[in-house]
Amino acid sequence: MTKIGFIGLGIMGGPMAANLVKAGFEVTGYNRGRSKVDKLVEAGGRGAVSIAEAVREADIVITMLPDSPDVEAVVLGEDGVLAHAREGALLIDCSTIRPDVSREISGRIRALDAPVSGGEQGAIDGSLSIMVGGEAADFEAAKPVLDAVGGTIVHVGGPGAGQTVKAANQLIVAGTIELVAESLVFLEAHEVDTEAAIKVLAGGLAGNRILDRKAAAMVKREFTPGFRVELHDKDLGIVQAAAREAGVVIPLGAAVAQLMASLKAQGHGGLDHGALLKLVAQLSGRE
Repeated sequence: MTKIGFIGLGIMGGPMAANLVKAGFEVTGYNRGRSKVDKLVEAGGRGAVSIAEAVREADIVITMLPDSPDVEAVVLGEDGVLAHAREGALLIDCSTIRPDVSREISGRIRALDAPVSGGEQGAIDGSLSIMVGGEAADFEAAKPVLDAVGGTIVHVGGPGAGQTVKAANQLIVAGTIELVAESLVFLEAHEVDTEAAIKVLAGGLAGNRILDRKAAAMVKREFTPGFRVELHDKDLGIVQAAAREAGVVIPLGAAVAQLMASLKAQGHGGLDHGALLKLVAQLSGRE
């Protein structure tokens, strides 16, 4: 039985760890908030009170953390994964962080960068899209574990490649949410039946997963987070930095990054990123 140490049991990490338990892996979880560790224990996993306890006997260590500094501290810190994992253990970092940080980590420990897409529901369903960077042999070794949490799992290149593809994913998602938000406010202003409009738009060339998964809640102004504004704001910062590094111009991406930053600055960082609709309505004088 493969032993897994799982660090970061939040909105995404908690369901992922639970799905690994369901798949028959021995999972020991650690989170700064004890209640989330207890939830994993209820699902059949084991709880740890420290990073050291979570990773000491693990064959594979999975991290799902908010940002680059968090991953650096947990993995490379004095009392982190590198200090306590057994020799030969494989790190799978499912966080969304800067590609250069993933490359740095892979130079210090056997590691894959494996950010995910699909939101909370995808994590619950075990249907996440996972873009994996790192050595091909490590990817093959990790595949059975990744299969337990994902539906589409692709090795996209060497260290840092997974994070680069995830940055592109976040650019597309943010732009699509913004256009859906603008369309919904436009439809409301014309007093169109938005439910009917969403149905027909989703069936044509404009169809996309934002319409399928988020539009109904956006119309109802229900912004319980599946993915928080503050995290998407962070991700768009990664996109812009990586674009500058490559000499690539992303004018629409820069615009939506400013809109996401504005939404966060107004105190809405804890809402779902579908709350871009609030900003569009406000700019239109309708909220």
